Parts: sequence; C-alpha cells; structure tokens
Amino acid sequence: MLTLKSVHTYYGNIHALKGVSLHVNQGEIVTLIGANGAGKTTVLNTISGITPASRGSIAFEGQDITRMPAEQIVRSGISHVPEGRKVFATLSLRDNLEMGGFIRRNRGDVLADMAYFKERFPILEGRWNQMAGTLSGGEQQVLAITRALMARPKLLILDEPSMGLSPLLVKETFKIIKTLREEGTTILLIEQNARAALHIADRGYVLETGKIVLQGKCQMLLEHEEVKRAYLGKGYREVWED
Repeated sequence: MLTLKSVHTYYGNIHALKGVSLHVNQGEIVTLIGANGAGKTTVLNTISGITPASRGSIAFEGQDITRMPAEQIVRSGISHVPEGRKVFATLSLRDNLEMGGFIRRNRGDVLADMAYFKERFPILEGRWNQMAGTLSGGEQQVLAITRALMARPKLLILDEPSMGLSPLLVKETFKIIKTLREEGTTILLIEQNARAALHIADRGYVLETGKIVLQGKCQMLLEHEEVKRAYLGKGYREVWED
C-alpha cells in the first residue's frame, strides 16, 4: 500500500532522513521505533507532505505522492494524527469532527459518521458541544483519532498516541488501534511505548539517526537483545502484563 524508497529529508542544513526505505502492506499495523531525535516524526511528516522529501520516492497505492501537496495526500486516503493531538482547542467536538470530514462532499454521510463515532466512543458522549481544549488528554486523543477517521482514510498515521496519558488510558488507546485494524484500517504507528507498540503491530522498523537499522516481525524485535536493551524498559509492563 505504502512504499518509501531511499527517502532523504532535510531541515535546512540538517540531514534528518538518510535514505529511509520501508513499506506498509494493506491491513497491517506497522510500527516505527527509535530514540528521541532519530527522525520518526520526520518520516511521518514526509509521507504526509508536511516536510517534503529532497530525494527518493514515496508511493501510495501505486501512485507517486513524493511531491504531492499535503491536502491532496489527504484526499488520496492518508490521515495523520500528529504528536500532541493538535485538536482545534477553541472549537467544539462537533466542529472538530466536521473539520475532519471537510474533503467529503456528501453532508449526509458526514453526519451519519459523526453519529456512528458518537455511539462508538462513549468517552465523547455528553461533550458534543464542549470546547475541545477543555477535554482531558485521553479525551483529546480519542477526538484526534476520530477526527482523522472522519476522512475515511485507507491509511491512518499515528504519532505518539499514548504521550501524556495514564496507563489505563494508554491501554484503552491501544485497544482502539487494534479494533481499527480489525475493521480494515491500515496503520503506521510511532509510539514512545515501544513494548506496547510491538505487542499490537505486525512488523516494525528501528530508526537511528535518520536511518533504518533493523526491521522484521514484531516478535523477532521483542526478542532482539539490542532492541530490548535500548527500547524495551520495564516501565510500561503493567499496561500489558496484568
């Protein structure tokens, strides 16, 4: 579904991505792990057209999107939930979801999806007209994911969805991600909680200083001594090992 080949990205003179190649198959959850500053968010921003690639190519469903504007990339079927959620704080939940569906022309379908998500995610119930900025971190994360789903994406990109959440809400967020995959949404995930990400993903890539240094099935990565040493501390064990 998604293929990056030898992608290089710069921030001014800073060479952030140095020949990154990866792929995401339809129906998979693929996770990208690495230390802070490794370039994980840059990978997602490059795919989404926020920070265009300087060299290399990006293809989505066989179409070259390397130089495509960000809005057009959304229209092609990619939705991006950025780090820190980035909800529209001064708008209501309802308005946030309507913004998520702005590319869709059928108003009736948009309203039907809003009603569906309202029922699907009870955490939003009773807050329909509440300003998004007054929600808790967990509520904002659910809203951010739901807003992205309003575009009916084929590929959902998630950047650190558990950041700042309590262990209970982390567990709930990952349940939502697993359910979305079971319902047919393909997901590319960056997550500070590498252990949790590798537990729900199919495959993973390890990024170091802008380069992919390791890739494989998640079970292999969970058992890899270097991955365990660098990324799989015990701090999040209580989320998964009840």
